[in-house]
Amino acid sequence: MTVRPPSLWLDGLDTPISTARPLARDINTDVAIVGAGYTGLWTAYYLKRARPDMRVAIVEKEFAGFGASGRNGGWASALLPTSLATLAKEHGRHSALAFDSAMRASVDELIAAAGDIAADAHIAKGGTVVVARTAVQWGRAQAQARDAIEWGLGDRVSLLDQTAARTRLNAAGTLGATYTPDCAAIQPARLVRALAAAVTDMGVDLYEGTPAKTIGPHRVVTPGGEVTAAHVIRATEGYTAGMPGFKRDVAPVYSLMIATAPLSDAQWRDIGLAQRETFSDYRHLIVYGQRTADGRMVFGGRGAPYHFGSATKPAFDTHEKVFAKLKASLVEMFPMLAEARITHRWGGALGIARDWHASVGLDAGTGIGWAGGYVGDGVTTTNLAGRTLRDLILGEDTALTRLPWVGHRSPRWEVEPLRWLGANAGLAGMSVADAEERLTRRPSLAARALAPLVGGH
Repeated sequence: MTVRPPSLWLDGLDTPISTARPLARDINTDVAIVGAGYTGLWTAYYLKRARPDMRVAIVEKEFAGFGASGRNGGWASALLPTSLATLAKEHGRHSALAFDSAMRASVDELIAAAGDIAADAHIAKGGTVVVARTAVQWGRAQAQARDAIEWGLGDRVSLLDQTAARTRLNAAGTLGATYTPDCAAIQPARLVRALAAAVTDMGVDLYEGTPAKTIGPHRVVTPGGEVTAAHVIRATEGYTAGMPGFKRDVAPVYSLMIATAPLSDAQWRDIGLAQRETFSDYRHLIVYGQRTADGRMVFGGRGAPYHFGSATKPAFDTHEKVFAKLKASLVEMFPMLAEARITHRWGGALGIARDWHASVGLDAGTGIGWAGGYVGDGVTTTNLAGRTLRDLILGEDTALTRLPWVGHRSPRWEVEPLRWLGANAGLAGMSVADAEERLTRRPSLAARALAPLVGGH
């Protein structure tokens, strides 16, 4: 069955997407993976590279890349949802810096792996520029640069003055910016579909159109059959709450995006992003964007509501008011795009743990492993997760298995309606915080008060 692409990225594939071969019998395998997004596919890829004889099967409710892997902002970044300060407090400075280093190295590992599987993913490692467009935002940019120096990472985060910032990204009102080279712009759907093709060529059994009804020790139950395995890996990210027994483990929060028609060379000369840098700014309610290989502006952000009971539905992928706000924010940053035609609008669920701490692990007793809670920064993190799960499954003690996210257990989210009230209060509060700063020209008191709800430290 051919499916309708839910994003610009999936719409830009060379061949139509079709689902095929659902699981229709009981099978036994060495490793069963639930979810054919980046996490599940990278895990399968690195396992088969290390142990070609290992039997690996993946069950996927829709098709490979249906979720965030085929809909995200196209940032292969070194960002983590948990601050270095928090990691250091819990695990020590050395472990925190090791995690940071592993993430930066993972950007290059992902690029190399994409080359190995011949993925035409339109990758450009242009780094990330985050602009400051008010005096308060400029203060935050300066603080981030000072913080990087204190951590010994001054060579990875540069503070740009107004001229240098505008050279990279000529956003209206820019006063300065920070820049890091540790990010690549990619076409994420091209990468995930190429990865799915690569693992099937390596002998992985991929069953699409096969939802997992339950996950338990050494078994996955689907409508078409039961999978028994030594190890079962949950790689469901934003859809985790839909699995029995995992309702409060990860909250799905929607992020929405828009894309313009290809812009002219003159428009790009005005805007910048000559190296296809990814970009954001220092407001509280997150926005993000990139310049695509075919010259489109892709722009996204948070702001869509969390849905009661951690519900995820196709209808939630669109929200007219949020799309309108995204277009208004885009034009406010780049007035020259006021007449730009929007060709694609889409959204999807990302996964957030209660403490905003991504994690990966494997329970030796049950054989159940997991990775997730990426808070929208999963393109690179999934690659690190896949290699880490490989080592854990093979029983190897490596630098990856000693990173501070391994075995981390986040608190569960509150029961409803507290979860709904808290999540939406946090999202709404960030808009209030930005408005407060525009009025007072001082750091927001609302943002400080709401920090525990939205990952602040």
